Formats: sequence, structure tokens, C-alpha cells
Amino acid sequence: MNDNKIPYKIYLSEDEIPKQWYNVRADMKNKPAPLLNPATLKPMTAEELGAVFCDELIKQELDDNTKWIDIPDDILSFYKMYRPSPLVRAYCLEEKLKTPAKIYYKFEGNNTSGSHKLNSAIAQAYYAKKQGLKGVTTETGAGQWGTALSMACAYLGLDCLVYMVKVSYEQKPFRREVMRTYGATVTPSPSDTTEVGRKILAEFPGTTGSLGCAISEAVEAEATREGYKYVLGSVLNQVLLHQTIIGLETHTALKKYDIKPDIIIGCAGGGSNLGGLISPFMGEKLRGEADYRIIAVEPASCPSFTRGKFAYDFCDTGKICPLAKMYTLGSQFIPSPNHAGGLRFHGMSPILSQLYHDGLMEAVAVEQTSVFEAATTFARVEGILPAPESSHAIRVAIDEALKCKETGEEKTIVFGLTGTGYFDMVAYQKYNDGAMSDYIPTDAEIEKGFAGLPAQP
Repeated sequence: MNDNKIPYKIYLSEDEIPKQWYNVRADMKNKPAPLLNPATLKPMTAEELGAVFCDELIKQELDDNTKWIDIPDDILSFYKMYRPSPLVRAYCLEEKLKTPAKIYYKFEGNNTSGSHKLNSAIAQAYYAKKQGLKGVTTETGAGQWGTALSMACAYLGLDCLVYMVKVSYEQKPFRREVMRTYGATVTPSPSDTTEVGRKILAEFPGTTGSLGCAISEAVEAEATREGYKYVLGSVLNQVLLHQTIIGLETHTALKKYDIKPDIIIGCAGGGSNLGGLISPFMGEKLRGEADYRIIAVEPASCPSFTRGKFAYDFCDTGKICPLAKMYTLGSQFIPSPNHAGGLRFHGMSPILSQLYHDGLMEAVAVEQTSVFEAATTFARVEGILPAPESSHAIRVAIDEALKCKETGEEKTIVFGLTGTGYFDMVAYQKYNDGAMSDYIPTDAEIEKGFAGLPAQP
């Protein structure tokens, strides 16, 4: 099974942890469009963003030109608790599929939060602490981001207020309790604790919530508390920047064995994991140094890339955040209460949206029963129970490997395994019981979301 040339797990040494984050915007000919003030439709200034975000994070958010940004020593020290993460050759999956393809996955679940989200959580918490803040507010979908942020805040002695999408709050009680164990206050969203939450509940009675709803509540909570700032787990430029440590480690590990991937695959909700994984490879593509086929995988129930519009839209349902130009289903789109978890955001990262719009990457939407079929196959042969989000990437990695089986091509596939699914057992139970169904929004439902798009500048 093992050809004895490539180890099962390619580990980097502690000294090989990247010392800088890579800013892919510096290599983009077409930069992502700026965030706009919804009142003036003019680009948000650092001063305006300062009402919500930490000062140093604003600098990172607005910097389109600095290619390499130093990682502070304190953050590097924290990274060493769980980084570098392994790049794994999926020999057992290859054998199961009888494919000539070579499959690798970058595993980000080897920390207590269970996902890649800790890479940005510690960075954002560090800058908040450095600014002298008391605490931070945030939203979380499936709970990985909230868990990671609660860990980072506990480590640094910061308060952490989390608004958790109601359907996940109910489906994932143990993830909620991990957050509380680390000292976070967790509120199901939409809630009656904020003005915008009460407004959403009145407009959408009985709603199970969305990331857009939770963002609105978290931003309002920040605005009404002295000494707090809002932090976000995906979508924004600063978050993708921090997550490039994933791709940089992957790139270094592959170069150790002179491996060049043909296909790079990542799940996509807001875009933090995908953007982090592909950035150094995309940089090579942008500079004309190499070419890769890059695939974003999203849930068919929330198909921002494949059925969305490239337009300016609010990042939140309550329409209190800046406008971002992205592939979006409309801020009023409320996805079905399925198990795509953290992939249930109505829009996509402006960076990834621009790259997709420019034809530099592909996107595919998959249904959740096929996602859990892939997850089960992977778990049985590779020994890791994957998160539902990660399993979207597994689905397409398997599909591409089976295409290689048909054609006889020996392509090299790399995908991101963003985390573990040990807090997602309600979803696995429904799949195992045959009670899981697929939901694809109708054209009418998609158009209803588009109807709420703001006037375009």
C-alpha cells in the first residue's frame, strides 16, 4: 500500500512554522473591492472601521500591497502548541477507491477547538489584548469559531461573548458547553437580547437563524459595551491572511518530497479555510510560476458561488455592517436548518469572490447526503471522523479520484481537512438512521434573497 517513498504523515519541524503570513492581495491584478459605508457608498476608512474592529486588524484588512506580514512572537509561541499540523497521504482511501490518484489532506483538527479556526482566533484575541480591551464579541455557525475564540480569550484573559446560530446551538450542545467551559457567554441567535435580534424574530417568526443574523447581534453587542470590539471568524481579508499558515505549511511539506499538486480542494462557507489553504498556490498561479486546478466546494443548500450574484451586499441580516462586494445570495437569505454548519453564510470572501470572478478557481455545490456518504467512507478507512464542513471537500476529492480511476490519470489531489466531527453526532445519527434529507433552494427562494440586495454603487 505505502510505496515507501512518501510517509503517511509529512511533518515539518517546529522551526519550519512560517514566521510571516502571506497576503495574496499583493499579487492580485484585480484587487478585491473595498468595503463600503452603507450610508455614503464610499470606501470605509480606518477611522470608520475603528468603531468595530481592533486597530492592528484594520491595518491588515485594508492592506492590499504588503506581501509578507510578520507573525508576532507571542502568536508564534501559541501556534507551537499545535502547529505545524500534518500533511497526510491518504493511502487507505486511495486503496479503497482503487484509484491511481495520489490523495493528500492537510489536517487542522489536532487542537482542542477541533478546527483551523484557532489560527485566526489567537491572532485576533492577541491584537485585542494588545489594544487594552476588556473583551470581544462574535458569531459562530457550527461552533468551531466560537470554540476557538473562547480558547484564545481564556488564554489571554479576555471576555468572550458568542452569538451562536440557533439551529447549531440546539444541534451541538456539547460544542456550546466547550465554549462555556473556556469562559465564554453563549447566546442562541436570533435572540431577544438585542434590538436587531428582536427585529429579526418579528420578521422571521420561528427562524432557526443564520450567520448573518448572528453577526448583526454580535456587532450590536460590541457597539453597546465599552472596551469591547467585534471579531469575525471568516470572510474578511484579515482572517484569510491569518489562515495562510495552512497553505504555507502545506506548500513547504509538498516541496520536501518534490510533490506538485494538480488539484487543490477546500470547503467554502465564508472562505477562511479555502483561502488559507490555496493562497500560496494561488500566488504562484497569479505570478505565472505554476498552474493548479482549484475547487471550492459549497453546500447545495447555500450556494453562494454557484447560484449567487457578484454584488455589493450587507454581511449581516440586520443590515448594520459595511457592504462587501462578494458572491452572495442576499443578506435576507436564510438557509435551511441542515448540517452544513459553518458553511451556511449567505456570502463569500471578497478575495475569493474576485478570484472566482476572474476565472482563477472553480466552484461546485454538493448535497448533504452525498457529503455524509463521503464522510463515512473517509472515517472508516482513514480513522478520523471529519467535520461536516470538511466532508464537502472530501466528497469532491473522492469524485475527482474516481474520475482518475476512469481515465487512468495519476493526478495528485490535495484537500483541506478543516477539523473533526466529534461534536456533530446529531448529524451523523440522522445520516445513519436514514433520516437525513437534501434541500436545494428553489429559484424563487434565491430570487427573494436577491430582491433584498442594496442599490449598487
